[in-house]
Amino acid sequence: MRTDGAGTATRFAFSTLGVPGLPVPEVLRLAGDAGYQGVELRAHPEEPVHPLLGMRERAVVRRQFADAGVAVLAVAGYPRVAAARDAAGEAEVARELTELVLLAADLGARFVRVFPGGGDRPAAEAEADAARRLAAVAPLAADRGVRVLLETHDSHRTGASVGRILKRVGHPGAGALWDVLHCWLGGERPADTRAALAPYLGYVQVKDVASAEDTTPLPLGAGRLPLADVLAALGNGSAPGGWLCWEYEKRWYPAAAELPALLAPGRAHLQRLLGTAPAP
Repeated sequence: MRTDGAGTATRFAFSTLGVPGLPVPEVLRLAGDAGYQGVELRAHPEEPVHPLLGMRERAVVRRQFADAGVAVLAVAGYPRVAAARDAAGEAEVARELTELVLLAADLGARFVRVFPGGGDRPAAEAEADAARRLAAVAPLAADRGVRVLLETHDSHRTGASVGRILKRVGHPGAGALWDVLHCWLGGERPADTRAALAPYLGYVQVKDVASAEDTTPLPLGAGRLPLADVLAALGNGSAPGGWLCWEYEKRWYPAAAELPALLAPGRAHLQRLLGTAPAP
């Protein structure tokens, strides 16, 4: 870990999107072996941990993480809060958000990840719906010690666009997740993303790809994403909570290299960028 001048330690996590379907004990073994302090859990029914998990199973997972000394950083869900919905869909997204918040609280996770998903809707309509839905769940999240983070993604891939939504929400139970790929694809400089998300930022997802046309995941440092600039924009550190999370999208790119062997070198690359590890 790195400690900045304010005493905030930079901690490293990885997403289970990179090891789809892997049982929790194996995820924890990978984290321990590669020196990661946290895990972002993909909360989908095809994964071991998801909102349909019973209370007994949730308690087991929480104990497994605690015994391993690894944090559940976040549960990564799939509600699209800026999407157009009919009455039934409105009730569904509210239920999904509530279930994710309760799952995160039961696991001891600090964050829930959600998407915009506004598609080609007029921005004003999409952002009004997203702000209203996030504002509705934010008090529950805050009461349970959780923040719902809107990821820079799809229809709102820049910090500026996500920041507009969160300014309207105006509640500490809602915040932002900076996905460095999508902000880069949106043409936003890291310094501008950081400025736009400064009041809201929960943590940062790092990754690397070959180009805007080929987003197959690569080992950190092997692609074109400006990771050094991202860390510089953060003050050579991480988000206010101290976390950098590697989201390696193996689930969507089956031909990509297997993540486990890349984890330790990926952490070492981030540490070199932070100035806390010797060059190879």
